Amino acid sequence: MILDTTHTNKDHTKLINNLVGKPFGLVQSIKMKGIGSKRMMVEAVSPNMQQYLNTVDDVNYANLELRPLGVLIRINKGLKNFTWVIPYYQLVIYKTNGSSIHAQGKFSHFKQNTTFKENKAFFDKLLDEKVKHATQYNMLP
Repeated sequence: MILDTTHTNKDHTKLINNLVGKPFGLVQSIKMKGIGSKRMMVEAVSPNMQQYLNTVDDVNYANLELRPLGVLIRINKGLKNFTWVIPYYQLVIYKTNGSSIHAQGKFSHFKQNTTFKENKAFFDKLLDEKVKHATQYNMLP
């Protein structure tokens, strides 16, 4: 689900907190050595997400934020901000010439450049959190 988060909206905040949990506290985020990524260049998105990108040939940026039950992808379009809310059980990540995040019938592909390489530790942390979350619901004997 993608929400317009340019302005604070109590209903959106409540919805985000219900889907992916409340933000990590200060102490927890320090223990985790950060819960947000540096901004990354968006190279391509699925056709149903084109409306959230700049229409001219500007560079599109996004950053990710970890939550206890999922991840938020914040996309900047001019002066507007959009947040893509993805619970861990819907999250799929592919590593091909950068990184590609898929969920809910949408995808976003991030360009492989220096800022992407600086975010390698963040992606490792994201995958660890996803695995930790998945092991809670392990149904194998």
